[in-house]
Amino acid sequence: MSSKAARRGKFEGVFDVIRDELVDHCKKEGLPTEALEWYRANLDYNTPGGKLNRGLSVIDTAEILKGRPLTEEEYLKAAVLGWSVELLQAYFLVADDIMDSSITRRSQPCWYLSPAPAVTAPSSEGASVTSSTHKHPAVGMVAINDSFMLNSAIYHLLRTHFRSHPRYIDIVDLFHDITYKTEMGQLVDLVTAPEGVVDLARFSLERHRVIVTYKTAYYSFHLPVALAMLMCNIPETYSVQLPQSTTTLKPYDLALSILIPLGEYFQVQDDFLDFSATPEVLGKIGTDIVDNKCSWCVNTVMGLCTPEQRLVLDRNYGRKGDLEAGAEGADTEQKAHGQDGEAGGLCEKRVKELYEAVGLRKVYAEYEAGVYKRLNELIDSIPEEGVIVDEHGQKAEHQGMKREVFRSFLEKIYGRSK
Repeated sequence: MSSKAARRGKFEGVFDVIRDELVDHCKKEGLPTEALEWYRANLDYNTPGGKLNRGLSVIDTAEILKGRPLTEEEYLKAAVLGWSVELLQAYFLVADDIMDSSITRRSQPCWYLSPAPAVTAPSSEGASVTSSTHKHPAVGMVAINDSFMLNSAIYHLLRTHFRSHPRYIDIVDLFHDITYKTEMGQLVDLVTAPEGVVDLARFSLERHRVIVTYKTAYYSFHLPVALAMLMCNIPETYSVQLPQSTTTLKPYDLALSILIPLGEYFQVQDDFLDFSATPEVLGKIGTDIVDNKCSWCVNTVMGLCTPEQRLVLDRNYGRKGDLEAGAEGADTEQKAHGQDGEAGGLCEKRVKELYEAVGLRKVYAEYEAGVYKRLNELIDSIPEEGVIVDEHGQKAEHQGMKREVFRSFLEKIYGRSK
């Protein structure tokens, strides 16, 4: 087993403990058997199964900040925080799939479309029987409440495992703040590209920046690192004493200044790969053009294209089929005759050809080189030499911020192909 697989396996082992703890809590609250079985199925279906990068990042960051492997007690606490991030992700995805009328998630039906769990229900005679899936063909809108329970599970775990921690309130407050920010990003995304409305005038690179910052960067990049910092009791400010000077740092502001641009870069990468990578490499067929996404690609191309090319965008972007908007039969035509690997037929093909014509690949390469350089400069600005002292001038118990925290993120995503 590789070290990466071993890390994931150990982390997944903690999920079993956490899931049982959550279900047991509901049992103590007096919930009936069928509700307990449903909740367990909800947790199992929606929480593990993804890449788990966010959750594992909490553990990795805590180990870097500690400068040593975590003790078993420390590992459990870091894993609880990591799985809390994954529960937050699950909450967002279950709700997002309903809002977007999505069909699949992680190569299986979205939770709201999946077969309802077979649960034990009391019969009229008092004996327990297993409910028929014929009566409950899909989870349906129960998934809305299920998403709420995934979110609320976070705060039960935090209360159980961190109530005595000196930064408990800060951890809870961070989850509330990041959740609110992510919901803001979802709102901006939804009103920018409402279902059934294709209007590129609503799009801009600034709108894209707001969406990716609030919808992705805060909870995917900032949250795992900030949680590890709080767990390691990194203070709001500390000083680094050098022979000739003293520098005062605000580590949380410093982390934010690096992680938000890093998260934006990650999403720009995703947008570009959706257009440029083959399905064999990407692992899926890109659909951003067909789905009318406020993508970095279309926003960048709108700033580069001629009026004639912009007309091609307006007539073909967000369309599934072969007929341009305004063409006879275009309002009802949905069949796509494009090549394999294209989700939207000739309309999508025309948009991709336009992307190539304006040199989007070169623009992206220049963007990636520039952002990589800027992020490395920000990371290099973190002082690692000198003596770390607290507000009273005494040597601090913590080891301060480490460049490796951020460099490990950057090197994982720089130049990725999927």
